[in-house]
Amino acid sequence: MAVGKQVRLFLVDGTPGGMLTAEIMNWTGHVIAASRSDLAELLHREEVQRTGIYVLVGYGVEDPDETLIYIGEGDNVGERLKMHHKPEDKGGKDFWNRAIVLTSKDANLTKAHARYLESRFINIAKTAGRTTVTNGTAPPPLPLPEADRSDMEYFIDQAKIILPVLGVDALRSLPTPSEAASGPAGTGSTSPVFEMTLTNLGITAYAQETDGEFAVLEGSAARPAWVGTNHAYDKLHQKLIAAGVLIADGPAARFGKTHVFKSPSAAGAVIAGRTTNGRTSWRIPSTGMTYGQWQEQGIALPEGK
Repeated sequence: MAVGKQVRLFLVDGTPGGMLTAEIMNWTGHVIAASRSDLAELLHREEVQRTGIYVLVGYGVEDPDETLIYIGEGDNVGERLKMHHKPEDKGGKDFWNRAIVLTSKDANLTKAHARYLESRFINIAKTAGRTTVTNGTAPPPLPLPEADRSDMEYFIDQAKIILPVLGVDALRSLPTPSEAASGPAGTGSTSPVFEMTLTNLGITAYAQETDGEFAVLEGSAARPAWVGTNHAYDKLHQKLIAAGVLIADGPAARFGKTHVFKSPSAAGAVIAGRTTNGRTSWRIPSTGMTYGQWQEQGIALPEGK
């Protein structure tokens, strides 16, 4: 049975779009997030005068679905944020519209800790590949005593939980295939492995829902070109080909790495090269149960509906 976590959010000015703080019970870390428009107010906060890590978040100009991030550290995070607020031609950064600062409530983070965390955050984000990391380089982690490394790795584990709650998935690892869950949706964090097959083309793809995300697994096959009518999924198909997620491989394309989709239908459309209903096209190979039927297990639906 999964163990729950209590995340405490506080809306500083009482509005959902304003500055907020976040904490996890029994964790000494502290997170504060604010829009760039609220930077002046953020800089007056005592937390940002401490040693810590910060994440700048923005979106691509040509592709608004592309999330850009910059990860940094500082003895005084506020001073670093001031520098990044300058125009691009004066050494600042124009892309970001939100800043997230991670510090420690007990003020025990040192410069060495912060540099270790910065390096690990950058490497984790680049490995996950969910966002475009704008850092030019990733400094190697500073050697820390064993006990300090353990503390910092725990800090990272908590950041991986709290940042997605704030809408930032940069450190969220991609799902990996695991043993199929036998129970219905909601009884665990991992689903069975689902299969989608285009029999006439010899194409088979595999997917799994993990922690609420539907991911097509590395090595799955897909139609190499879009054959349906114009649709938003057509652009998604092209984008994955251009990004090298889908790799042309003879009469079919294959997934060079696991990729998370916003829905089973989006995943199915990319596989089939046309729109499709993901609730019915993805099935558990051993039973033939569809994704939709798997979700409905344990739910008493009204008869005739």
